[in-house]
Amino acid sequence: MPAVVLSLRTGRIAPLGPEGVPSGFVKHAVEGPVAVGPLGLEGDQQADLSVHGGPDKAVYAYAAAHYDAWRAEQPQHAALLTAGAMGENLTVAGIDENGICVGDVHAIGTALLQVCQPRQPCFKMGLRFGDSLMPKAFARSGRAGWYYRVIQSGVLRAGDAVTLRERPHPDFPFARLIAIVYHGGATPDELQRMTAMPGLAQQWRQAARKLLDRSAGSA
Repeated sequence: MPAVVLSLRTGRIAPLGPEGVPSGFVKHAVEGPVAVGPLGLEGDQQADLSVHGGPDKAVYAYAAAHYDAWRAEQPQHAALLTAGAMGENLTVAGIDENGICVGDVHAIGTALLQVCQPRQPCFKMGLRFGDSLMPKAFARSGRAGWYYRVIQSGVLRAGDAVTLRERPHPDFPFARLIAIVYHGGATPDELQRMTAMPGLAQQWRQAARKLLDRSAGSA
């Protein structure tokens, strides 16, 4: 099945949960074209820029097929578990974490986007579902979705194809990066590669370098 954007969403900062925590977690479908630049989609907001947003978290994509699994595992939240529930900007069909690699460049609309890191949930996911256990369930699932870096600005819309243009690291599956981010266990070779992998988000290149330096210091 060709990969395609089923839904394109943006969110404004609004109160979330019973305490009204400011958040852009809740996204709403947008009809028609939306401009995308280095900091994301036009009209999309993040409340805490210290952990959300920025060039390495410009656009968040999530596989539509995951929602069937979520509804089966979390039936109490079934009404919420539809496109956009995980706070994604792009809900995509025909592609998931097992079919992409770190650094893949995708053409979507007139933009070029690069796969650079997985999502790590914060407490706001628990607020969104009224369930403090949801972030842990998300982390255990491996269904993390992926953040894109924008390497060529352009215009996106629902219905656009997601076309692979470049695959600089075909032997570094994105699913392996998810396992490393959530569970550790990277080999020295993997860490070395991560430090010099331009497609990978800067925070994970730096983390790999620190682990290597620590290992060298204790040798």
